[in-house]
Amino acid sequence: MESSQDKNLPATERKLQKTRADGQGARSRDLSHLAILGMGALLMFMGTRPLMQHMQEAMARQLVFNAASAKTPALMLERFQSMLGLGLTIAVIFAAVTTGASVLAGVAAGGWIFSLKPIQPQFNRLNPLSGLKNLFSKQQLTNVVKMVFMTAVLSFVAWKFMSGRIAEIVAVSSQPSPMALSMVGSWLTSGTALLLVVVLLVAVIDVPLQAVLFKSRLKMSHEEVKQEHKESEGNPQIKSKLRQKQREIADRASVSAVPRADFVVTNPTHYAVALRYDDASMAAPQVIAKGTDLVALKIREVAGAHQIPVLESPMLARALYAHADLDRAIPAALYTAVAQVLAYVYRLKAALRGEGPAPGELGEPVVPVELDPLHGRNTPETAAQEPTAAQAPEGKSR
Repeated sequence: MESSQDKNLPATERKLQKTRADGQGARSRDLSHLAILGMGALLMFMGTRPLMQHMQEAMARQLVFNAASAKTPALMLERFQSMLGLGLTIAVIFAAVTTGASVLAGVAAGGWIFSLKPIQPQFNRLNPLSGLKNLFSKQQLTNVVKMVFMTAVLSFVAWKFMSGRIAEIVAVSSQPSPMALSMVGSWLTSGTALLLVVVLLVAVIDVPLQAVLFKSRLKMSHEEVKQEHKESEGNPQIKSKLRQKQREIADRASVSAVPRADFVVTNPTHYAVALRYDDASMAAPQVIAKGTDLVALKIREVAGAHQIPVLESPMLARALYAHADLDRAIPAALYTAVAQVLAYVYRLKAALRGEGPAPGELGEPVVPVELDPLHGRNTPETAAQEPTAAQAPEGKSR
């Protein structure tokens, strides 16, 4: 089993996408705290004065009593409901704005991720061994160091802030209420501003730190990268076998078209290609069936059963098999060679009908050597499999 030290490769794009689909991303809690505290402080700073005025006016109206109010008990309930509605409206607005700020902070830190998987129950998280391991992870160690640092900084800032205002705090009790409230409000504003500055500094450090920790947590080993490549691209051996099977199935299916062929060229045992040409509907001859080995044998058998000429032309058979598609016009570079064979077939059929003399042997068609798939492979095995003009009579037909 590979240790974490072996995981020194950055996460692949596929793993990053899968991680995002699982609802994971680089998130900074301190940035969210800054967004909530900052937006809350801004709302209080902007809305305290008009809110207090509105509350004073509302309280003045609610505390007015007369004979009609005393005779109507339901009026007190209506007043209570109106005040409760006002309070709930303010609370909902405050919660909605701060929540929106927190969401925007999360998107700014790690991008938008929508996934329901994080809220789905995962019982494997109840494993105490996994929980114990997470307690001593790099992420938790970083969080502990960060919290200790933040606590120390906040404590120092609070001590400096309070130590310079001891005398003012003592004197507050002797001040008139409006002045005392003004002094307390000023202290709260200054204290909140200092708190936001500290949280801002921590968030500036925490955002890139969380991105680095997130990428470090997703690092992969060489074996994981290889396994992922196999899963995404497919096992090369299996893909090769599938392509071979598909090719064999296509070759077998093409055998059914052999009865419509004008002639078949072979090499003579390993390749067989059936061609057809209709000058009324085709611009050039087309390959309607082709195959190797057993499929080639079957093509020759079907051609023999339907009295279709079978001609031996090794280079032409190999070139057609390699470069011509089924039911498509043959490559232009093979027009001359196929026309030579086609003319020979026409003379042969005319002789069989008694309309002319029997043609001689078919000369080797002119095939560009670069179209021969065996060009340059002069191995003993190739020489044994591919008969030369001296080993196989040219122009042989059945």
